[in-house]
Amino acid sequence: MTTWVFEGTVLPSGDTARLSFGQDSSSEQLPGQYAVPGLVDSHCHLTLATGPNGPVLRGADLAAERLAELTQAGVSAVRDVGGNREITLELARTADPDRPLVLAAGRFLAPNGRYFPDAYEPVAPADLLTAVEAEIAAGATWLKLVGDFPEVGPDGPIRGSKVSPSYEIEVVEAMVELAHARNVRVAAHVNTDHVSELIRVGIDSVEHGTALTEKDLQALGARGGAWTPTLCASVSPSPDETPERKARREERSAYLASILPLAERYGVRVLTGSDVVGTVAAEIDQLVRHGLTVEQAITAASTGAQDFLGLSGTGNLVTYDADPREHPDVLATPAAVVLNQRRVS
Repeated sequence: MTTWVFEGTVLPSGDTARLSFGQDSSSEQLPGQYAVPGLVDSHCHLTLATGPNGPVLRGADLAAERLAELTQAGVSAVRDVGGNREITLELARTADPDRPLVLAAGRFLAPNGRYFPDAYEPVAPADLLTAVEAEIAAGATWLKLVGDFPEVGPDGPIRGSKVSPSYEIEVVEAMVELAHARNVRVAAHVNTDHVSELIRVGIDSVEHGTALTEKDLQALGARGGAWTPTLCASVSPSPDETPERKARREERSAYLASILPLAERYGVRVLTGSDVVGTVAAEIDQLVRHGLTVEQAITAASTGAQDFLGLSGTGNLVTYDADPREHPDVLATPAAVVLNQRRVS
């Protein structure tokens, strides 16, 4: 196996380094003058596809296709936050040097009528702790709580309906306590001011979080929590967008641009997540458009996420021909990708 050598600038630190991957006597230079020690997709759904009424669950073929795409993009680790538990938890239990490391939350935890109908099996409040125990026993290191959601009809979420908490806060608090007792963390989908209560009872990461306030960031940061804004999902226009929806989206985008730069001040770890519609490179671009520096956004997609998720990043590298700090668009076109000590692209 060829030993691959990189010489250049490693981001986000900006240090100049010479890095070697592999132990063969023969060596070859990696293309690119700038590098990041592996990207992390911290909010991914490997088994969700787009359906007529919202996301739908798919199987192993889609997961393999997604992982192959992520590999070519330089992603070395994925946190899957909800999907087909039979597939995602198996991926989390097994190591494969040819694909990114997978951390998985298993199923979506939401009661009847509180999530996309074709993407989950409902969990009644009385059954939530039992469901949590089952996910942990199957290898989940994260749990995905649907913290709030609009009203749902036969065709999916009802536009304009009230977004309400999915479970009573006492039930969520018991769930979080159980998870933490098992050394498992909780990621919560939340888009209303219910986020304050969820932070109070101990969730570890806020997913989407379009209603987060400065006070919420202060409380989340005091515990070393994280926020995955998923801006590609939150602020990207849709093909059938009405003027009213466009106005709401632009208002949401402006608000996020005002609050995101405060995260670092309060110690909140910002993470990048593709969700179902984006990419890590596109999410970095959106983070910069919403107030982060390029260095902060690259940190969110690499060493910051690795640190928060307990990963080392060792053996992984993605290189670029131009400096991403000056040309962020280059992040979408890696010059080379090293995964688990081997060049794969």
